[in-house]
Order: sequence, then structure tokens, then C-alpha cells
Amino acid sequence: MKNCIYLFFFLIFSYTSYSQLFVKDGSYIYNNDNVVYVKEDVNLELNSNFYLRNQAQLVQGKTGVSTNSGEGKVSVFQEGTSNRYVYNYWCSPVGVANGAAGNTNFGILLMNRPTSVTASNVITTTAYDGSSSTSSLVVAKYWIWKYLSANGYNLGGPNGWIHVQDTQTLLPGQGFTMKGVSGTDTTLITTEPTQANNPGNNQRYDFRGRPNDGDITIEVGEDDFTLTGNPYPSALNVSAFLLDPVNSACNGIAYYWEQNKTDNSHYLVDYHGGYGTYAPISAPYTGIYIPATFDTYNGDGTINTTGSSSGLVIERKYAPIGQGFMVFGAADGTITLKNEYREYVKEGSSLSQFEKVASPQVTTTANQVPHMRFDISLNNQNTRQIGLVLIPEATDGVDRGIDAKSPAEDTLPNDVYFFLDNDKYVVEGIPFDINKRIKVGVKSAANVPFNFKLSHVINFDQNQNVYLYDGLTQTYHDIKNGNYDVILPGGTINDRFEITFTASALNTAVNLEESFAIYQNNDKQTLRVENPTLLDVRSISLFDVTGKVIFGKEKLGIENEYEFSTSGISDGVYIVKMVTSDSQSLSHKIIVKNNKK
Repeated sequence: MKNCIYLFFFLIFSYTSYSQLFVKDGSYIYNNDNVVYVKEDVNLELNSNFYLRNQAQLVQGKTGVSTNSGEGKVSVFQEGTSNRYVYNYWCSPVGVANGAAGNTNFGILLMNRPTSVTASNVITTTAYDGSSSTSSLVVAKYWIWKYLSANGYNLGGPNGWIHVQDTQTLLPGQGFTMKGVSGTDTTLITTEPTQANNPGNNQRYDFRGRPNDGDITIEVGEDDFTLTGNPYPSALNVSAFLLDPVNSACNGIAYYWEQNKTDNSHYLVDYHGGYGTYAPISAPYTGIYIPATFDTYNGDGTINTTGSSSGLVIERKYAPIGQGFMVFGAADGTITLKNEYREYVKEGSSLSQFEKVASPQVTTTANQVPHMRFDISLNNQNTRQIGLVLIPEATDGVDRGIDAKSPAEDTLPNDVYFFLDNDKYVVEGIPFDINKRIKVGVKSAANVPFNFKLSHVINFDQNQNVYLYDGLTQTYHDIKNGNYDVILPGGTINDRFEITFTASALNTAVNLEESFAIYQNNDKQTLRVENPTLLDVRSISLFDVTGKVIFGKEKLGIENEYEFSTSGISDGVYIVKMVTSDSQSLSHKIIVKNNKK
């Protein structure tokens, strides 16, 4: 009979700690609904097992690289949430249990179909269709891919994805895609929640292998995505991982794939999917998650049009076991997953949830960051959501971990975003100021109706007015108590719309004609702007009388004077347009004479 190590003191203590953990050949540990904390390494000898069941987790505290060893295996369950046509993004908590000590590679043949509380069958693979029954589990190996930015490809390009199939070529910390299975497996695992292995597209998988541990380094590329995730048999504090200064090579934002659960085709043109965006903000907060807008795709992989919002409202501070996600590179370099980010947080709690069916309710908790969510209807059929974070530690510039770039591609015909630092963002953070004006950019096809509304105000003054300013009509619209409908002519417009907190700029207006001196010095061939009252200047632009832009200078800030060369400009009449940081504008005519006689 096998030797068994019963952790009977789990019945008494909720937290169990070891300096090292050793399980001898032929023995096993069974952990039900609890955590084992090991300060150093885990050594599982051949034919030994460590079963993590019913929300049980293994947390290790070793710093540096892993020294886990042995040919025994940890076994941990996770449930997918997709059918044979729909992707989940994964990251394995285990690797192959052989060879030298340390973390090892993973392949899907290390996944099993549970047959009892401790026993599992090895899965089989096929080309395109995953299936499940009470006697077998077949995963479609064709849909196993990884995405490495080290190859220098862009997200969505066909060369960005590397075909893994059923090989053991996934390094620790590398995420992978996998479509689910269809069919029914009525096998009940009695210590798990009373749910069959597969009651319908929610297959239970058994990851078996050497547990990942310690520092796991991931390469990232500037302005490129990398697929990674939680590589440990415990919850991962995603906020701590993203906000750690040692991981500054990424922009501090995580992107999660979401796909319409009703998709029923392998053809790319029938996919409806997109990336939700998680901004951790800072340690006191749980962060903010903006759901994906489901997009459809052309046969070559490019986006065809914007789809309806997923409606998914989910907390992402902790990634449960097996969860994969994308990170975006701020520079070429590496980021590191560490044991210090691991915590015992049960999946299904308010802060740790695997990608799941949409839950449209937004709930408020004390640790949620103060923010506003705006829902914009595009063409009366699609919804784009953007989030405005209101905290004093934010700045008006780009803040790592707070301001989140939009994951949407430029090819979208209709889109809405915050226009920040000449780029598109779905989350923007600012320190609240009643006079603040937040630029909103739009892209539209010809004659498309847009509908703007404020959908949620979380942990902020519910009495605060919120308006959308339309610069073309110079009108303010109350989008807190109503909607603003507008039909756009087509193209990209980044200087027309602003979110404001007052219905007029008159309370802060100054006489700009008296505040600036603008003149052309034709002897020195320069345009000179004097700013004796030290107003904050957003931009200065020069136009000819036909409206053609001669030059435009942005983010000029507060200076006593600004000077621009006009050499090389043809003689004639020109218009200087100035815009201050509070969106007041001034136009002034000058005459350029460079040709002296």
C-alpha cells in the first residue's frame, strides 16, 4: 500500500508552512481547500504526487530561480470556459517532471481528464475539433499557439503567432491559446463543487507535472504584445507584478482575450472577439477593467468592423491558476514573474476570476478606484467603453499602470478613445479639477451615428455634473442625465470632443488678446509670442488663408515667450492659432515678408 501523508492539521489551521517539502517515492500529499506555504524548494520523488483539490494552492517563498526537483507530480484542476470553436488564453502552472532541478517546459499532453479525486487519464489530440465524453477527452492541438514579441511581429499579424500544437516547447511563463471542447462528461469529482467534468463547454482539466516556482523571465519588445500569464499553482497578484519598477519594460497594463461564447465556426471571418484592458492603478486599489468590444475579422486576420461590447465586468487584481493574458512592451527588455507576487486567493472571490461568461453588473467596493465609465454606441449597434480614473496621484501625462493604451487596431472603421499624448487610450487617469477638460477622440465611417453617455460613477461624488463638449457646435451636453447623439461625417477627429465638469468655460476665461503679444519679425524671419501672464499653452499653429497647416507645435507649457522660424515661408497673410491648457483659443493675423527688395 502506498504511503500517505495526511495533512490533518488543515482541519485546525488555515495556513501551513514548511521550509522545504519532500514527498518520497510512492507517497502522496492530499490538500483539500487550503494552502501549503513552502519557504524553499519542493522535492517530489518518482511516483509521488501532491494533489491540490477544491481551491487548494501551493505558495512558495524562495527568491531567485527555482530549485524544485524530482519526477513526482503536482496535480491541480482548472476549468475552461469555451466550446470547440472559442479560445481561452492559458499559462501552465507546471512543466514536465524530469531532468535537472528547476522549472521545465510544458505541452498540452501534460493535461489530463480527471476520473476520480486523484486519478486522471492522459488526453488525446486531434486536428481541429475538441470533444469530451464520459470516457475520453480530446483537445484540438491545431489551436495551440503562443505569441512572442521577441520575433518582432505585431499583434494580429499571422506571423506573430507561433504554432505549438502538442509539443513541449512552451517555456515557463509563456502563455498559449487553446480552444475548448464540445460534448458531455458526466463524471463527478466528489471533492470538487458538484459539477460534472463537462456539463457543456466548461471542461475540467488536470495539470500534472513539476510545479513552477521562483523567478520566471519573459522577453518583451517595445510597442509589441507578449502572451504570458500566471505560471504558478497559486493565485498571482497581477497588480503587484505590473506595478513593480523592475518590470518597467512593460507599460503596466494587462490585456485579456474575450470571445463570444456563441461562436460556432473555425473560420476567422466568423470570430467575434477582442481584448479587455486591466489597469492596476496603485497598491491601495483593486484596479479598473474595461471590457472588450467584440470585433469581427477578415480572412487575412485584419479587423472587419467593431462589434458589440462583451459586457464582461470582472475583477483582475489576481489571476487564478492557469490564466493567460497579454502585456505590452514599453521598451525592448525583460519582465520577471516572482514568488513575491503569489498569494492564496481563492478563485471565484471578488478579486480572482477566470475568464467567464459575461456578467453585466458593476458593483462598488471600498477598494475600487474612483472612476467614471462612459459607454459610446457606434452606429446604433456596437458599444465602446472607456474609463476615467480620478485620483490625486495621477498626472495629466501618461502614468504607468494607470493610463492604458487601447488594444484596438487602427483599422477599425468606428472607435472612441481618450486622446492622450497623441495616442489612443481606453483608461485615462487625472487629478480631479472642476475646470479640467479631457480630450476624447473619435474615428468614424461616413454618416455614422454616435451616442455618448456616462454609464457608471464609482466611489466618486454622485452629484458631480459631467458634460460632453462639442467644439464644432460649441455646445455642452449633459451625459450624466441624458445622452448626446451626433452623426459624424467620417474620418479621425481628435480635437472636437471633450469631457468637462462644468457647462461653460466662462468661469475660468481670461482675455487672451490682453494676455499674449503675437507679432511677426520679418527682419529676423521669426514669429514671436510673448506670454507675460504665464498661461499654460497647449499648442500654437500657423495656417495660411486657405486653412492649410504650415506648422503646429504641441505641449508648449508655461514660458515667458515662444519663438518660431518663418524662413522659407512664402510672403502672405497667415493666421496664428493658440490654444491654452483649459481649451481657450485665440486667433491672430500676421503678415510674412521674407523677400526683401
